[in-house]
Amino acid sequence: MAKLVILSQGLIGKFHELNVDKTTVGRVDDNTFPITDPSVSSHHCEILLRGAEVVVKDLNSTNGSFINGEKITESVLKAGQILRLGQIEMRLESAAAPGTAEAPAAAQSPSKKGPDNTVVMSRGVSLTDLEQGAKGFDTSGKGFSKKDNKANRMFLVIAVVVVVIIIVLVAYAFLSASPKPAQ
Repeated sequence: MAKLVILSQGLIGKFHELNVDKTTVGRVDDNTFPITDPSVSSHHCEILLRGAEVVVKDLNSTNGSFINGEKITESVLKAGQILRLGQIEMRLESAAAPGTAEAPAAAQSPSKKGPDNTVVMSRGVSLTDLEQGAKGFDTSGKGFSKKDNKANRMFLVIAVVVVVIIIVLVAYAFLSASPKPAQ
């Protein structure tokens, strides 16, 4: 049975056996193969088993999917090839004996490295965060509280003073320009 083995630092050796027709890979927990790395999109790609072929289909991920350094939208992944999702590299290994041409040893590193234009996206809010009350939010049911903003208050005070001064100056100019009655 084929499996994906992660080669990237911090996750080395983590693997997922491809034993269903469609495996979803991404950062969030609802994927078949979750990879908790910020460079991996929440729903990054699908791995499809089509007969003897393993097909990788990118799901419009932010950082793209690459096979041996070549960007793909949908392509066949062969045993021994390197699949890169964001900054995470993994190799497809077949059921053949480790160290053979079909299943290279996991300690080998990829020889070709493509340009790294990876953007790290911050993780969104998970469903459990929403259920438990996300940090920084009022979960007492009272709603949002108004912030005390001194800068806005100062701006308002200055604006009112300026408007009053302008009105006084206009009134003075109007009164001094009007003709005086003859005596």
